[in-house]
Amino acid sequence: MADVQSMHDDRMKEIDKVGVKNLRYPIVVLDSRKEEQATVANVNMYVRLPHNYRGTHMSRFLEVLNEFRGRIYIGNIHEVLTKTKQVLNSEEAFIELAFPYFIEKAAPVSGARSLMEYNCLFLASLNRRFDFVLGVEAPVTTLCPCSKEISTSSAHNQRSVVRVRIRFKEFVWIEEVVEVIERSASAPVFSLLKRVDEKHLTELAYSRPMFAEDVVRQVAVELEANKKVTWYAVEAENHESIHNHSAYAFIEKDKNEGKGPSRD
Repeated sequence: MADVQSMHDDRMKEIDKVGVKNLRYPIVVLDSRKEEQATVANVNMYVRLPHNYRGTHMSRFLEVLNEFRGRIYIGNIHEVLTKTKQVLNSEEAFIELAFPYFIEKAAPVSGARSLMEYNCLFLASLNRRFDFVLGVEAPVTTLCPCSKEISTSSAHNQRSVVRVRIRFKEFVWIEEVVEVIERSASAPVFSLLKRVDEKHLTELAYSRPMFAEDVVRQVAVELEANKKVTWYAVEAENHESIHNHSAYAFIEKDKNEGKGPSRD
């Protein structure tokens, strides 16, 4: 049968990324407490398409995934990308894995245990250099410093979302990033709380007022001090409770710093 995708294209336009998106697929994530955690990722896979090829073979991305079925994890993503380059005959391959990760947490006073969900990302690419980014998103509470300063008996707070992306030279657990985020905010968020816990967290937040700017700076300070982390990007979005907008802050270490050495 005719191989239409491999037909010659004379428009002389290389395509940076071509592939498949929004594929749900099981993966395994390393868990600091249980060794491994099975989850389901939303997968995007791409390759760079040379200017002389009309298209790529989409089914081959699925063939690569099926070859690694049940054992896609942080330790073999380089292998997955190497195989993708070979099968798709491309000089560069990309994979993006977005997945929920669950951590069991104990409420601060009652000790009531429950699972918290965190949205995480693996972003990786391979040409002559292998690049890997870990992304972690965590909900937190922030209490407005300005509101506390100008009010006689209260202050408004908000549910905030903090997103961190890092590169590292030594392995960093997802749990480590979550801990940095939560202690950089006014208070953490839990799935299950008793009244004694609500009292504790309300008072904790009131004692630790934070702007979005405070949160990203504090996370950045902690990541800067972590010798395993070579690059980071941090953003905080406060879903305001008394304003019809969100407050936002972003900070990034030099974007080219921390990328791994060139490798075949």
